[in-house]
Amino acid sequence: MSKQGSAIDQKTGERLDKIKNADILVGIPSYQSLKSIGRVVIACALGLAKYFPQKKSVILISEGGSVEKTEAVIKELNIENELDRAFISKPIFQTDILVSKYLGSSGKGTALKEIFEAAHILNVEACCTVDSDLRSITPEWIELLVAPIIIKKFGFVTPYYSRHKYDGTITNMIAYPLTRALYGRRVRQPIGGEFGFSSELVKSFLSKDVWETDIAKFGIDIWMTTVAIHEKFKICQSFLGVKIHDEKDPAKSLSPMFIQVVGTLFQLMEMYHNEWINIQGSRPTAIWGFESEFEPRPIKIDLDNLINTLKINTSRYQGLWKKILSSENYNKIIEIAELDDKYFELPLELWVKIIYEFVSAYHKRQEELRTIIEALIPIYFAMVASFVKKTRQLDTYQTEEIINHYCEIFEDLKPYLINLWTSNPYRFSDNKLHKAGRKNPGKSY
Repeated sequence: MSKQGSAIDQKTGERLDKIKNADILVGIPSYQSLKSIGRVVIACALGLAKYFPQKKSVILISEGGSVEKTEAVIKELNIENELDRAFISKPIFQTDILVSKYLGSSGKGTALKEIFEAAHILNVEACCTVDSDLRSITPEWIELLVAPIIIKKFGFVTPYYSRHKYDGTITNMIAYPLTRALYGRRVRQPIGGEFGFSSELVKSFLSKDVWETDIAKFGIDIWMTTVAIHEKFKICQSFLGVKIHDEKDPAKSLSPMFIQVVGTLFQLMEMYHNEWINIQGSRPTAIWGFESEFEPRPIKIDLDNLINTLKINTSRYQGLWKKILSSENYNKIIEIAELDDKYFELPLELWVKIIYEFVSAYHKRQEELRTIIEALIPIYFAMVASFVKKTRQLDTYQTEEIINHYCEIFEDLKPYLINLWTSNPYRFSDNKLHKAGRKNPGKSY
């Protein structure tokens, strides 16, 4: 079990004790997704009944907002009618649906902690999680997330979506290519939101001291993926089709998520540096499911806002950029900030080198982690703007080829990162930071 206090309150704990055990747990981390949670629960219940009719299943909504409001939505559902409408027979066991207010710091990670603790208490064979704001979920998603665990004995299942080319820019610009270059596995959606877990992986997650840290927010998804890769769990991807959820324009709403995801990526590099520093290239990860063609819904991008974010913030961050970046790369980013919008472009190799130099700045503790990540955000927006300009006339599949090329550049320039890393005056031992010749440890993770 987890080393910190439980995220399960007394009422939920008593209900779990009454259920005693289950084969499958579907967890839904939620924050007042009142317009979508009903549909998500129905899809989960139908999927469990259709594909696992002989399994005892539980759906747990781990709510960060009003439990009463979410319970009111769930009480209005008529699962038996939904089964009849979908021509699905009633399962042997009735699916228990629980709504719980998790205990602990606010964030998705704490909701997942409660879900994992419930899975452990019920001694489930398989656990999966789905987001609460999904509008494209179908019953088949439950099969695709759970069946690889039960039938094929995989330890970790990640989603493989058909997404609009401008959906998931944090994934496309940094999370996927950096994870792929570091750890040598091509996991296309390392922060996807929908995952499947074996009981062994759940126990591993709960044993880690991360649940009171920033990882327990948006960083939790990339942490789970990295742990599964590092601990050599059998990993696969399942094709879920189109993902439609609440849209986010990267220029307007993704800064907090960027800070948490990228901050977690940098911290994980410190924790697992002995592994990634010796990995070269990458290998594919198996994909399950039928990869049919879907046309994702278009996402509107405010290109002017993306470009202006770099230009407006140049005077604010140029002192820190000069400290973090090589003189050559610093001069280039200043030149780019002064370009007319018509000619605006941030070259890919420059972006990758900038990422690696920011990693080095964190490794050297030039500034606090949050300060470093905040200084990277305007440059990230500039990279998204360049990506948008380059792919405006391309379809989804052509754009995916561009992203694959991005990943190859991250891999090709990994020696640049290693050179920066190994020239650092600091060294790590047992996940604690020490400065050569000093006895006092720095921050540990």
